[in-house]
Amino acid sequence: MLVVDDEPDILKLLEYTLKEEYEVLTAEGGMRGLEILRERDVALILADQRMPGMSGSEFLERSLLIRPKAVRMVLTGYTDINYAIEAINQGKVYLYLTKPWEDSDLRLKVKHAVQVHVLEQANEQLAGELRRLTAQLLRENVELKREVEGRYTFDNIVGRSPAMQRTFDLLTRVIDSPTTVLITGETGTGKELIARAIHYNSPRRSKLFVAQNCAALVENLLESELFGHRKGAFTGAVEDKKGLFEVADGGTILLDEVGDMPPALQASLLRVLQDGEIKRVGDTAARSVDVRVISATNKNLEQAVQEGKFREDLFYRLHVFPIRIPALRERKEDTPLLVDHFLKKYALRANKGVRGITPAALDLLVAYDFPGNVRELENEIERAVALVSSGSPVTPDLLSEKITAPRRREAAAAHSVSDASVGALRERLQAFERAVIRQELERHGWNRTQTAKTLGISLRPFMEKLKRYGITERETKG
Repeated sequence: MLVVDDEPDILKLLEYTLKEEYEVLTAEGGMRGLEILRERDVALILADQRMPGMSGSEFLERSLLIRPKAVRMVLTGYTDINYAIEAINQGKVYLYLTKPWEDSDLRLKVKHAVQVHVLEQANEQLAGELRRLTAQLLRENVELKREVEGRYTFDNIVGRSPAMQRTFDLLTRVIDSPTTVLITGETGTGKELIARAIHYNSPRRSKLFVAQNCAALVENLLESELFGHRKGAFTGAVEDKKGLFEVADGGTILLDEVGDMPPALQASLLRVLQDGEIKRVGDTAARSVDVRVISATNKNLEQAVQEGKFREDLFYRLHVFPIRIPALRERKEDTPLLVDHFLKKYALRANKGVRGITPAALDLLVAYDFPGNVRELENEIERAVALVSSGSPVTPDLLSEKITAPRRREAAAAHSVSDASVGALRERLQAFERAVIRQELERHGWNRTQTAKTLGISLRPFMEKLKRYGITERETKG
């Protein structure tokens, strides 16, 4: 701290009183005080108000230019209160002390002044750190947005088959419009990936994309999640909450499994699509929202409408621009591309040098229909990468039983037919037919209707063949 006074005895007294707790610098007069401030950094300046040549208020005002962060105190007599006020106004003085002073009072006020300095320094450091972190967060946010937008470009949707090219054509036509989109397709075909690609390539990409699975929550929770609620609307509603439609204002919302939305909420969704308004649970006022709605389902909504399970007016509102994602078995020519894509993805994640996949293993993957579609294929490749040795390719023995079993059964069936060296042609054909039927039944989980459809025969003749050949699930398991 710096003490400034024109009387040497006062300087010595103040130094003596404070030197046990602080490093005390002294200066006789304001000019000497300014010289010291240019040479030394100080936390506290204590100056007498009445000094010849340069008053305390003038000195403190000029000290601001040299040490703006120091805390300032002024010493004054009872008759100099007006001068003290002048010093406070001009020199940003923290407080003033009157002469004569009590040592205990002086120490206490100096201690408080130093604490103020320490707090101000700490606040400044925290503010600087906050500014740095805010700037870093903004940079990371920009980088993350770029990464997300890059991840969901159409180039990252793998597929060159005619079926996928038709899908890409539809996507490019709809991205720039606010049109409501309905994405249909089996589980695992990548409906959410397509929805995100639409959003992140659209004019709304700078706003939020939010997704909600309509089958994941019970009706009252789903209503609160989508439309929000007022405080006290129900037990547990301790504060107002925005719903996803408000959160996504200006952006896009994906309603996944929209076919499972409860009938009561279908009316609320219809209101959003028709009027652009939502109403929070427990609220009477409607709120306007500007949200692009993309819906996805693996169900036949038209059939649901006919069965009375889905509102017809809502169906037509959602069905403005339908996009069907083909099942993987409908675009088997894309399987090698997908395999290569997932191999690179999971080899990089596992830090493994996987040398591709052998032709035999790839043939097995192409031959398998993947009822779980692309998601099931991705899981299969992730598993294979976990099993393969670094520097080696994925081989058939690294694939799961469900992938390799059909090929082994075909080989066994062919072997049984070739072993039937005796018997008429009809008997050999029947043996082969029986083996094929068993294989398809197992592949379809013993769903007789689906198996008959796959084999291209009607259900009644198919059931007759099962009876004729004595094929039962118990017999097959045994």
